[in-house]
Amino acid sequence: MNFIIAVFVTFLACFIAVPMMLGLARAFALYVIVRERQCVVFELFGKVRMVITEPGLHTPWLSMGPFAALVPFFGKKFTVDLRLDQTYLRSQPVNSEEGAPMGIGVWCEMVVSDPLAYIYKNSNPAGSLRANISNATVRCLSNMKLGDMLENRHAMSGAVRQEVSDKSQEWGYRVGSIYIRKVHFRDIGMIQQIEQKVVNRLRQVTAAIQQDGTNRVNVIHSTAERQAAIEFAKAAATRPLIVGRALAQISREPRIAAALFEVLETQNLLQSNRLEVTVIPNGTSLIAGLTPGAVLPRS
Repeated sequence: MNFIIAVFVTFLACFIAVPMMLGLARAFALYVIVRERQCVVFELFGKVRMVITEPGLHTPWLSMGPFAALVPFFGKKFTVDLRLDQTYLRSQPVNSEEGAPMGIGVWCEMVVSDPLAYIYKNSNPAGSLRANISNATVRCLSNMKLGDMLENRHAMSGAVRQEVSDKSQEWGYRVGSIYIRKVHFRDIGMIQQIEQKVVNRLRQVTAAIQQDGTNRVNVIHSTAERQAAIEFAKAAATRPLIVGRALAQISREPRIAAALFEVLETQNLLQSNRLEVTVIPNGTSLIAGLTPGAVLPRS
């Protein structure tokens, strides 16, 4: 029984009594925990009494005295996040110098530099900063040439940042990097026309490449045919010369020449498909000899 009572009392002390006591201590500002990149501001009777920016465990009673216990009833405690914040503004409407409706996507970084100005000088500094960036984008980037708007994003980002920085510091914000991430057309009809022009241009380029390839192939074929014709013509002109030289050498020996021509004639006769020999008896006239009985087929 004593063990059960001890467990019950320990449970009440650890999970109920201690959290309630710590909650009351925080409520009456006996201590406050400040985390990394965080700021705590105490306001009492309309006046800032204490600003804590160092992370750790702090006791407002050491600086404010008994007035710290009155903060929950007659004052306010503000917790300001000092971490780096990022935002992206999509499709800010801007017109180019040529009158094209464009959309600008702006990415920016921001951080709280002055917690008091952030709390008291503007009720919604984050929304005001976004509106300021949007207005600066329209003011600085309107009436630019379309080519510069599509290419010179670094200069555009610098112009917007310079326009926004001065005003944001009054509200306790310090603007970091501002970058133009996206530039696009907002008119659907213009987008379709540009797509159609790009498709037509691609078709023209493809047709020109195909035609150029065909022309190159034709040039190669014609060059090869011309060179082949030249070589064949040279060969055709060289053959009679070679044959003539050989016949000239053979004709120097009459017996060899007669035997050669006789062999060639016999070869031609043998290569013919049908050979007819007309025999005319000696002492017979030519017309009398050309009778059907005088024709003797011979193969």
